This record gives sequence, structure tokens and C-alpha cells, in this order.
Amino acid sequence: MKIAPSILSCDFSRLAEEIRAAEAGGADWIHVDVMDGHFVPNITIGPVITEGARRATDLPLDVHLMIEAPDRYLEAFVKAGADSLTVHQEACPDLPGTLAKIRALGVRTGVAVNPDTPLDSVRHVVADIDVLVIMSVHPGFGGQRYIPGSTAKLRRARLMLEELHSVAELEVDGGIDALNAREAVDAGASVLVAGSAVYAHPEGAAEGVRAIRKALGA
Repeated sequence: MKIAPSILSCDFSRLAEEIRAAEAGGADWIHVDVMDGHFVPNITIGPVITEGARRATDLPLDVHLMIEAPDRYLEAFVKAGADSLTVHQEACPDLPGTLAKIRALGVRTGVAVNPDTPLDSVRHVVADIDVLVIMSVHPGFGGQRYIPGSTAKLRRARLMLEELHSVAELEVDGGIDALNAREAVDAGASVLVAGSAVYAHPEGAAEGVRAIRKALGA
């Protein structure tokens, strides 16, 4: 089980310190949420911040591109230090082509689906990805509450991966905390993205990660 704190919720004036605190708490990946103000209504991180995150840690950088026409920026994020690039099914008219470009850049390949997007829309690419991301909130802003129906969708996603003999990680992104982490894992998730549960924890990011790990019994 992997925990991937999202720096969307961190104090950017202390980016390196915040990342290292999550790492000290036992984080496995660092999640980087990229938003463009078009595909989602918020604007966040670009390659420059990603490069800063890369300098702060040796942990894998899990870069989530919530942007239109992501093909234009794939190389820039890989050069900035991304270890994986996840694009949205909804933003890619030629999803297999976009995923092939990511693979050619030598990083892990991921695809995300929004809460209202059916899993069948990505069935044709499951054999070619390393990470399948189930959005458990509507993307755009941190601090949202977990959508309860996401648990059933995670179960269906896990069954689909098994049916297609895929070894892809099943990542859940949105509203994850110590109260629902076990529910998500029991439904089949293997990577938990957590933002405010880590970076808004009253005792700091390290304790935020440890609280989720403790909830998982690990």
C-alpha cells in the first residue's frame, strides 16, 4: 500500500520542508496536481514547481495532469523530474496516442477518470498503463469530501484490472483521510492520494501520513 501526499495542500512558501516532512512520516510517492484553469476551474502547479519538488526529494513524483491537450507539456514535466504522468480520459481525444507518447518518454503511464466517467471508457487502454486513477471528488480543488459512490467504483476497477490481467496500480484521489483509507484499500486501491489529511494535520505532515498508515494497520 502506497501513500502519496498531494502538495496541492501544502504551504508553498515551505515546499521543500513540507515534502521532506511527508517523507519523514513514511510517504511513498509525492503527488503533484497540475491544473490549467480550463479542464478544471483552478490554476495550480507547472514544471517549475515540479522541478523544485524534484530537488526536495528522491521519492517518485506522481504528476497528475488535469489539463487540456496534455500532449503539449509531457516532455516539459518529464524534464522537470516527473516519474509518472497521469492524463485524464476526458481531456484526450486520442488517449492511446497520448499514453504512447508518455511511454516513449520513459516514465510510468497513468490515466484518470472523473466521478461521472464510466470505467468502460478506459478498458481499451488498461493493458498499456501503469496507474489507473479513480477520482473520488470532482477535480479542481483540494479539501473536498470523498464521494461515497467511489468505493463501489474502486471495486469495479479492481475487478476490471484483474479481468484484463493488468498489474497497474489502482490509485484513488480525493477526500482520502484516516477515516476512509481502510474502506478504499478494502475496495482494491493500492495507492492513496491524500492532501489536506496530510498537510492540514494539526501535528504536521509527518503525523498526517502516520495517521493514515495507522488506520491501515501498517
